[in-house]
Amino acid sequence: MQTELHTGIDLAVELLRQDNLPTLLNVASRQLQNTFGLTRCWSLELDLSGRTLHCAALGEQGEFDCGDFSHPFAHLIQQGKARELSRAASYRLDHEGFQAMVDASNRPRSFWLEPIKGEDGRTLGILVLCNEEPEWEGITAQPLYRGLLTLLSHQWVSQLRSSDQVWQRRLLKRSLDNLHDAESMRQSCEQLSETLVGNSMAMTDLRSQIVRAAGSQLSVLVQGETGCGKDIVAQGIHQFSDRKNGPMVVVNCAAIPDTLLESELFGHTKGAFSGADRAKEGLLAQANGGTLFLDEIGDMPMALQSKLLRVLESRRFRPLGAQQEQHSDFRLVAATHQPLNECIEDGRFRRDLFFRLSQFPLRVLPLRDRPDDLEPLCRHFIREYTAREGAGPMGISSHALKLLAGYSFPGNARELRNIVEFACLQTPVGDDIQPEVLRLDELFPTQESCFGEPALADGLAGIPTAEEVFDLRAASQAYEAAIIRERLRQYGGNRAQAADSLGLPKRTLAHKCLKYQVTEV
Repeated sequence: MQTELHTGIDLAVELLRQDNLPTLLNVASRQLQNTFGLTRCWSLELDLSGRTLHCAALGEQGEFDCGDFSHPFAHLIQQGKARELSRAASYRLDHEGFQAMVDASNRPRSFWLEPIKGEDGRTLGILVLCNEEPEWEGITAQPLYRGLLTLLSHQWVSQLRSSDQVWQRRLLKRSLDNLHDAESMRQSCEQLSETLVGNSMAMTDLRSQIVRAAGSQLSVLVQGETGCGKDIVAQGIHQFSDRKNGPMVVVNCAAIPDTLLESELFGHTKGAFSGADRAKEGLLAQANGGTLFLDEIGDMPMALQSKLLRVLESRRFRPLGAQQEQHSDFRLVAATHQPLNECIEDGRFRRDLFFRLSQFPLRVLPLRDRPDDLEPLCRHFIREYTAREGAGPMGISSHALKLLAGYSFPGNARELRNIVEFACLQTPVGDDIQPEVLRLDELFPTQESCFGEPALADGLAGIPTAEEVFDLRAASQAYEAAIIRERLRQYGGNRAQAADSLGLPKRTLAHKCLKYQVTEV
């Protein structure tokens, strides 16, 4: 009796030491097997749905559907009573998983199936005891056996409760994290709305996407028409990223001549080329730890595109004239007003570079597609003007807003800013901007088509009619060339003014003039 008592205490202590359900069941099975001389003992756990039993020791074959009565466990769960099963009876059961258990037990003469229940009567699982001698009453009637099962049941319930508490804590933490992320997103978007102004759904979605893009290290490609605020998008990505304390290096690929762009990006050593009287650190190196913003990437020369692609893949580059490569850890944001898909088809932009740049694509819709943003933008520009000048209009009248709403704004928000600031200068301090001070017809006489029927200038008179067109590409190029030629004539050959009136960078206009052989002024 004393030996049995010591044995029971030792077994109980070992069960109490287990801190998770799988090891508890494994230890209990081993204890029963060794203590009572069984050939094998299996533990099956009933899932929370009460529909499936799992035997971890059998792997993939250890799942038993409680609604499938081709195995004896379904009957046991339904009846809730222990039972004996003979080897002969087990042979007649056509269930792959149960036969795998029989084979793994070396096909003993007898099985004892014991349901384990909690204090509330709910079935927790099943023990399967295997033995060659079917004298089960001599084992199951022992106080040690019943005591071990009682302790196992108690610990089983404790582990389930502990697991449930852990799951509840994880669920609570996940919910709190989601709330924190949502609040952080809301605050970031609200802060971003101070510079990227607009109440439209498109602008609201754009601000959310900017914050998400800022939280990643993916390359971002911002596409949109000239003047729609692509540079503000890039600044927002940098501002809300973990690189905000690092530099933001801006490169306008259209403003730097082809011959200097490579040197500006990569840098050079002293004597690398004629005129390089001292070494110069490139913009790639300067962007280390921060953000590199390549504006007007669509105007980058093809030869430089291939070099940029290699840099993006390895973040390594070699300054002109240098023998050693350098490394720069920068986050790339690129922007363009050009339709890069068309540029790819025309052979002016590398397809592989496009895919590398557009890991996180963003598109800024033109102002004409965001009518809800017109009023908040006007009021934002008025506030900025007043803060800068020290005085200004109180606001803008509904009649003036109605007039602006009928204009298409080919120059987008940048053009709207110019219109509003000019109107601010014409409006008495404290008054509202009125329609007559907008003077749209005087400021932008070449854009009559924005207010009514198109008025073709004399220089466009030679363009064929629709019935006369047999080559659409050639016709569209001829029309584009005629518009450029007419616009250059209007501005006396000033390409900068002509390019600005067409919403194009000067470099793009120069490229088109060369392409279409536009020489008339």
